[in-house]
Amino acid sequence: MGIDPNFRTSRQVTGDHSGHKVYAPADPPPVPKEKALGIHGTIVGVDFDLCLADGSCITACPVNVFQWYDTPGHPASEKKADPINEQACIFCMACVNVCPVAAIDVKPP
Repeated sequence: MGIDPNFRTSRQVTGDHSGHKVYAPADPPPVPKEKALGIHGTIVGVDFDLCLADGSCITACPVNVFQWYDTPGHPASEKKADPINEQACIFCMACVNVCPVAAIDVKPP
């Protein structure tokens, strides 16, 4: 199972992080509720609760959309690929295609 492709309409915005929206975690989340981080980004959404931090999206992205973000104590991984530069996305889908857990969804604004 990967990222919820309807998260932009099916989940509440719960905050803002580094200039992008954060959407509520899944109910029930794939990790314990107290550790759930939700989905970061709108154009390029990364489900932080699925992300395993293998770095393939960071390597594949030709326009440097992602940056590592530390998430100490998270059961899936202690860092995440944060879409801090999602406005630069050229919609090549390289990140989506290489993510081993389908934690990324890209949609033009």
